[in-house]
Amino acid sequence: MVDDNLTNLTIGNNVLGPNYNVITLNSGARLIKTLEKLSPDLILLDVEMPDMSGFDTIKQLKEKKEQAQIPVIFLTAKSDADSELEGLSLGAVDYITKPFSPPLLLKRIELHLLLESQKSELIAQKQELTDQKKELESFNENLQELVNEKTKAVVDLKNTILGTMAGLVESRDGITGGHIERTRSYLSILINALWRSDCYWEEVSSWDVELLMHSAQLHDIGKISIEDGILRKPGKLTAEEFEIIKEHVAIGKKIIEGIEAKLPQQAFLEQAKILASTHHERWDGTGYPNGLKGEEIPIQGRLMAIADVYDALISDRPYRKAMTHEQAVEIIRAESGTHFDPTLVELFLGVADEFYQISLQIN
Repeated sequence: MVDDNLTNLTIGNNVLGPNYNVITLNSGARLIKTLEKLSPDLILLDVEMPDMSGFDTIKQLKEKKEQAQIPVIFLTAKSDADSELEGLSLGAVDYITKPFSPPLLLKRIELHLLLESQKSELIAQKQELTDQKKELESFNENLQELVNEKTKAVVDLKNTILGTMAGLVESRDGITGGHIERTRSYLSILINALWRSDCYWEEVSSWDVELLMHSAQLHDIGKISIEDGILRKPGKLTAEEFEIIKEHVAIGKKIIEGIEAKLPQQAFLEQAKILASTHHERWDGTGYPNGLKGEEIPIQGRLMAIADVYDALISDRPYRKAMTHEQAVEIIRAESGTHFDPTLVELFLGVADEFYQISLQIN
């Protein structure tokens, strides 16, 4: 969604966010730059913008083959027939005037996405009919359906096993339930915030976010080997006990490496290993287990550090009561540049209210 008015972007995001993954941009120039990195299913484009109008923007889009097929809906306050005709002549699929009706906007978007989907399917079917005989096509379709069913069964089994392993760790930790699910949700919020910004684009643009969310369940898997007397201790840990607790990072990495040895080339295990082994590193190099500093720490670990610490602060522990959301936010703000990546802290502060809502929902 492209509009130079922040209020319009916020309203649009609120309307569309529950149903779609929405990226908001404030200029045509930023849209052109963003389309070099990703290809959305649909673009909502304002007409009247400074520097580059919506009409100028769509002209540039239509000049590039890979972008020309993306459907564009003009969303504008200009309601005269000439403007609408010009927009449609330039290649827009629809023209909606503001202020818009949210249900109508959702329906129009749903319709155009359905049309695009059907268009793609028709093209694929035509090519298939050209290349194959009818009998072979039927056989391939049945075979693909069987493969999809088997693949889904394997994925479901993997995710169930991951969830069970994470649940075993959580049940032994002596903390309020829901830590694994909450930290996954916090991580998702931070990653979405990264996608909406220009921060660390090269590192995160190729991520499979759903896979990363499953991997995050194993970030504390090493705690399964820590004895209950230390893991559930109601008072402050001694220095020796804390050293034992710190071992869960290396243990977690070793557990995941053991699984990798039997299941090589599994991307979710590689991500799980990164999360498990680096989420206790600190930006200033004083973390553990390897004392990594700054961007030496993989960005996955830097993100998980914020999610993990926030949840620890707002949760009851055997040795202390939970802090308030405001206290937790202030601690993370104060530790920007020491414990946490300053860039990611700024992102966190922008979505801290979303963290709070998750903490209320998953408790």
